[in-house]
Amino acid sequence: MMRVQSALVRAMLVATVALIGFNLRPFITSIGPLAGKIQQHTGLGLQGMAMLTFVPMLLMGGVAFIGPALQSAFGARRSVIAALLMICCGCALRLLSPSGWSLITTAALIGLGVAIIQAIFPGMIKREFARHVGPMMGLYSAMLMGGGALGALTAPVVSSSAGLWTVGLAWFALPATAALLLAWSFLPIDTGRSKTEGAARLLLARPRTWLLMLCFGLMNGGYTSVVAWLAPAYQERGWSAEASGGLLAVLAVSQALSALALPLFARNAPDRRPWLWFTFVMQGIGFAGLAFAPGYAALGWVIMLGCGLGGCFALMLIVALDHLSDPAQAGALSALMQGGGFLIAAAPAWLVALLHDVTGGYEAGWMGHLATVLVVATVVSRFSPGRYASAMRGVDITKQATGPLAAHCLCDANPR
Repeated sequence: MMRVQSALVRAMLVATVALIGFNLRPFITSIGPLAGKIQQHTGLGLQGMAMLTFVPMLLMGGVAFIGPALQSAFGARRSVIAALLMICCGCALRLLSPSGWSLITTAALIGLGVAIIQAIFPGMIKREFARHVGPMMGLYSAMLMGGGALGALTAPVVSSSAGLWTVGLAWFALPATAALLLAWSFLPIDTGRSKTEGAARLLLARPRTWLLMLCFGLMNGGYTSVVAWLAPAYQERGWSAEASGGLLAVLAVSQALSALALPLFARNAPDRRPWLWFTFVMQGIGFAGLAFAPGYAALGWVIMLGCGLGGCFALMLIVALDHLSDPAQAGALSALMQGGGFLIAAAPAWLVALLHDVTGGYEAGWMGHLATVLVVATVVSRFSPGRYASAMRGVDITKQATGPLAAHCLCDANPR
């Protein structure tokens, strides 16, 4: 009986991980298909619309740097529950947000909740599923992308059915509430003292942390631009809101399948780089198709791009966790990678809008992202597993002393 109960609790914890991940993207992906209605009723221009992505990404970046401190002060469980409450409230308030600035404010509130979860949750997953980190991070990433698909696909449908575009954005408070209830019931209570105190200072002294930020940021910059402008780009070509939203949903489903499958394929590979390079090839094909042949095989370009972005997202989270054996410290590194990465990723969607205003089309923006894929592929070549220990030397907080010894540990290693 006890074994059955334990298995049930474990299954519910897996479901909690999945549903939390599911709620981290609909608030962004639901904007693109409704862009026309939002602009019509709020008066927001393209750069104002870009703020609905830019502001949450800035928060995802900035908050990640204080994620370890939040975890130390309030505990991982309390922080995640509070963050889910923010997402619930932010989504619900969108029902009463008919103006541009109020919509941006709700984007900030939801983005803050998402930022806290992204900063803390990977470390929790590594702690609770130490022997299954790859598959569980794949599940978390896949559900994150799946939530993005739901946002893109259902927002215009719900909006049309209700006769109010705000309902198409606000209904995502329902799955967020379900995630909150599961987290309250099944997330384990924190035990012992967190080892994340001082982690940010130590990790930011390592060049490897900054390289991880750069790669994660440039890759997610492609994601934010595609989520923001894929639907409007095809609406300019005569597609309806529902059809362009369906294209964005195909992108998100492709991301979800890739985020789930590639970590499973790579779970026994100590070196994740060949799998990452595979995702870069798919991203390159997708961006090249959008840039040079957008009117042909649109579905094919979007599927390739989705598979490349989704698989790369999941594998980069795993690579960050691979660098350190302690779950709390590995989670802190993941949080910093996401923090710096999302700060970088906040700008591309706005830059694509600026290029659109200058050139009259989205092709220049897609070409820019094609170039960044080549940059990231080059940087990733440095991430050899044999160099993880030297890259992170001096970061094992459990062995740190204060004062001169700690300073010495930060300076005595070749980080590359």
